[in-house]
Amino acid sequence: MIARMTIAVLLATASITPPAISKEPHAQTTGFANDPFTRPMALEKAKEWLAPLPPEKVFGRSYLVGFKGLSVALIDTGSGLVLIDGALPQAAPAILENVRRLGFDPKSIKFILSTEPHFDHAGGLAALARDTGATVVASARGADGLRLGALARDDPQFGYGSRWPRVTRLRVMKDGEVLKLGRTAITAYATPGHTIGSMSWAWQACEGKTCKAIVFAASLNPVSAGGYRYTGPSSAAIVGGFAASYRRMDSLACDLLISAHPDNAGEGRYNDKLRPCRSYAERSRKLLAKRLASERGGTAE
Repeated sequence: MIARMTIAVLLATASITPPAISKEPHAQTTGFANDPFTRPMALEKAKEWLAPLPPEKVFGRSYLVGFKGLSVALIDTGSGLVLIDGALPQAAPAILENVRRLGFDPKSIKFILSTEPHFDHAGGLAALARDTGATVVASARGADGLRLGALARDDPQFGYGSRWPRVTRLRVMKDGEVLKLGRTAITAYATPGHTIGSMSWAWQACEGKTCKAIVFAASLNPVSAGGYRYTGPSSAAIVGGFAASYRRMDSLACDLLISAHPDNAGEGRYNDKLRPCRSYAERSRKLLAKRLASERGGTAE
């Protein structure tokens, strides 16, 4: 068993923390506390992650409807809306309100794309799908996790034991497959590592004759629950997944990057600097190299 201080350090640097249903009085009196799909989770970083921000136009008909610490994107295809990610369970009502503030009807959301089967990005999917009638789209492995509402055994963060509302209306997409709706074509790109089933999403947004390639990237943080070793034999697929994701990010057309956790991509809600996807991959390369070196040197927590 690792020390309490070690746990605190791990949670402070991880992109996901062990969940529990809140027992605080204010959580029990909120309008959706008794809804099993939106029941708040007592998370150490929830207030930071869900710090409210107004909805924001990114470019063309692409918008952000999420929070300071968790990205949620919205695309108006002209023939319906596409949402990307769902944040925490208790975030669903705020996401839908941001959609309304942009002048859209949440019932126009046809698809909700999932980046990864972790509760901080997938926790709100069940409520969002229920309240909009949308179909959730994920990779095959991602869909497995969403159906269970639980972490896979080969997930580096499996030791946290987190659970979230299960998703039942699902469509599976393969690496490189394209989802077409209205004037928009969204390509699914497998970006494993953080989880084996992680998926990033790319599309083109235009204003007049100017178009930009936008990528909503799944997390690439090499973080784990205590006791997990990236240098262990069972982690070979995870480490190999990171390497494949770095190659993918390096090769993608990417004028504007939205990352599942905004602060992983730089300052602000998105990164539109030079080669943002390459910078995103390089950040993860350095973190993984540091983690592998610390494990091999016997200094990993």
